[in-house]
Amino acid sequence: MEVRRLGRDGPQVSALGLGLMGMSGMYGPADAAREVDGIATIHAALDAGVTLLDTGDFYGIGHNEMLLGRALKGRRRDDAVVSLKFGALRDPGGGFIGYDSRPVAVKNFLAYSLQRLGLDYVDIYRPARLDPDVPIEETLGAISELIQAGYVRHIGLSEVGVETLQRAAAAQPIADLQIEYSLLSRGIEEAILPEARRLGIGITAYGVLSRGLITGSWQPGKAAPGDFRAMIPRFQEGNVERNLALAAALRRVAEERGHSPAEIAIAWVAAQGEDIVPLVGARRADQLTDALGSVRVKLSPEDLAAIEAAVPKGAAAGERYPAQQMAFLDSER
Repeated sequence: MEVRRLGRDGPQVSALGLGLMGMSGMYGPADAAREVDGIATIHAALDAGVTLLDTGDFYGIGHNEMLLGRALKGRRRDDAVVSLKFGALRDPGGGFIGYDSRPVAVKNFLAYSLQRLGLDYVDIYRPARLDPDVPIEETLGAISELIQAGYVRHIGLSEVGVETLQRAAAAQPIADLQIEYSLLSRGIEEAILPEARRLGIGITAYGVLSRGLITGSWQPGKAAPGDFRAMIPRFQEGNVERNLALAAALRRVAEERGHSPAEIAIAWVAAQGEDIVPLVGARRADQLTDALGSVRVKLSPEDLAAIEAAVPKGAAAGERYPAQQMAFLDSER
């Protein structure tokens, strides 16, 4: 497994990371069988040399952390780089009701997370979104205190824009920015990616397969109960037809080169720079195997041109989140 460093002073990680969100109910119920699949997938990833494991304390309202904790039990702690998001608030029904990044909340969230994970520290700790009521410097100052106490190793950010990146980097060393980046979501290329590079901040790119949309695995009308993709504009009637046509064009490019659409889509993200680490949301071992194939794909200039022709920049139809959640994205302002 190739390795990359997150930012100028961040941790060294595998060139491909595993995002765990889908193992805890966001793409349908998280029943016992899916838990077994999830743990097996995490084990397979670690065995393949994948070190970067990304979770959030609000994924399944703690379920995802406990799942990861069970998967890591008995494993060497140094084999995993645990990236953890915090701050998203949920009600008993599972609804999202805001964000809290006050310093006292930062420390409280981590105390519960370490207990659920069964770990003494996390490698990267990051606010899930920018809290409009709390200066980013205060939030990061609290994480810095946790670093000094040995509970956190590095600071990360998620879905913030250029101004917040600049303020954050002036206040504390930042390892990476986690942000959506794929063939269908290329907004960071205009200003955010260049500024992150200027500041020496790495990128962990999530949504590299556009939640199954770019690979064509999403089929309209077949969403499982609780699958949040049904609420995303890109998956809704009027948009999904256009996006599936882009997926079909990408599939033709992939097949001509003897690869799967997932391999091509992930390899394209990885090819955009050594400072970018794609996160794949595999929930099963077969999905992971497909994603792992991307690390062996070397795209030529001709390949990149063919991919660009199949899925031109800005071709996606629909926003990447519902309007209510878009409002929380500092990166979109």
